[in-house]
Amino acid sequence: TVSVPSRAMARRISSQGKVTISVDEYSSNPTQAFTHYNINQSRFQPPHVHMVEPLPYDAPKPVGHTRFVCVSDTHSRTDGIQMPFGDVLLHTGDFTELGLPSEVKKFNDWLGSLPYEFKVVIAGNHELTFDKDFMGELIKQDYYRYPSVSKLKTEDFDDVQSVLTNCVYLQDSEVTIKGFRIYGTPWTPWFNGWGFNLPRGQSLLDKWNQIPEDVDILMTHGPPLGFRDWVPKELQRVGCVELLNTVQKRVRPKLHAYHLGWYGIMTDGYTTFINSSTCTVSFQPTNPPIIFDLPNPGNS
Repeated sequence: TVSVPSRAMARRISSQGKVTISVDEYSSNPTQAFTHYNINQSRFQPPHVHMVEPLPYDAPKPVGHTRFVCVSDTHSRTDGIQMPFGDVLLHTGDFTELGLPSEVKKFNDWLGSLPYEFKVVIAGNHELTFDKDFMGELIKQDYYRYPSVSKLKTEDFDDVQSVLTNCVYLQDSEVTIKGFRIYGTPWTPWFNGWGFNLPRGQSLLDKWNQIPEDVDILMTHGPPLGFRDWVPKELQRVGCVELLNTVQKRVRPKLHAYHLGWYGIMTDGYTTFINSSTCTVSFQPTNPPIIFDLPNPGNS
């Protein structure tokens, strides 16, 4: 086979010296993109990337570090989850089945029962009521794909974010906690017409371009290409190549937490990628939370 030039890995240096990311030529087919970059650049193999064993919960936290507890996709099934010791909880979305206000309240009550000093949450594609454009279209339709959500009146969900009183909720926004800059965004490549779905390519890249360059922790709902993004049930990769290029070439966070795909941890030597999906593809909450220690800013 003849290898196609990769347009300098979809990376350009602008005249101001800033890195800009362009739409990758394989953007619309993540499985093909993975194969191309793996064959031609070994991009997803050692020494470029490595698997990482999760820290045991009883591992002592190093002095001068903050312990993050990563979870995702709890889908209102939080009752049996053993939550480990830590300082900051990061929940990367799908905390409900459909974003019903009653589900959001149940999740908020659960957050309130947890002992973490800080809790940071983003929405996922199941938080339908958090996606105002999606809901605006849904309640206009005359068929009930999501009957319980379709029957909601606008006033039932218009201020649904305000129900989350026991956490910091991020939606294309950031917060600084214990000196760490944390940015959260809920968007994912189009997947069966759920909430916060966007077409691959420029539409998603426009969202990734909003991520500031010097954030320490990035929370997205969907995965970057090649990092725990294989979905066995679908027999395909679901990661976004523009998100990968944004993370590795422009933003370079210390930690990137997300869901969807294959639970576990990888690193490219700079960024640690954590897929912390609590529920399996059959919606069983069997994957334990993942803990990760980062040196406090100023101590690193």
